[in-house]
Amino acid sequence: MIKREYIIAVLLILVGVFVFLNASKDVSTYANFHEAYGNRVKVVGTLSKDKPMKYDPEKNPNEFSFFMKDSKNVEKTVLLLQPKPQDFELSEQIVVTGKMKNDVFEADEILMKCPSKYKDEEIAVKTNTN
Repeated sequence: MIKREYIIAVLLILVGVFVFLNASKDVSTYANFHEAYGNRVKVVGTLSKDKPMKYDPEKNPNEFSFFMKDSKNVEKTVLLLQPKPQDFELSEQIVVTGKMKNDVFEADEILMKCPSKYKDEEIAVKTNTN
């Protein structure tokens, strides 16, 4: 007869393998727009502030599109499948997670680096000490 401890140990190992496999699916690599065709990746870039942004919350609150330049200075349309983030226009750097579909990067996650509210104060302190 199989001991109870062995059954519990095997179940714990199976649960651990299941958790590891699910967690590894969420890991995306960093790439540019060219490398994003068919692969789920993270693309780092900057907002093209001279191009239009489209967001109509009455029509679809979970669809926001904008233009972004990647690390190779290639500009593409990004379709974010989430509401428009607050203070989006102030972002210095953007990281979107998703993949390219029909020459549009479809993103389901976004991270933004916004300017520090202390940046102007730091500059002012440096200029006053000279």
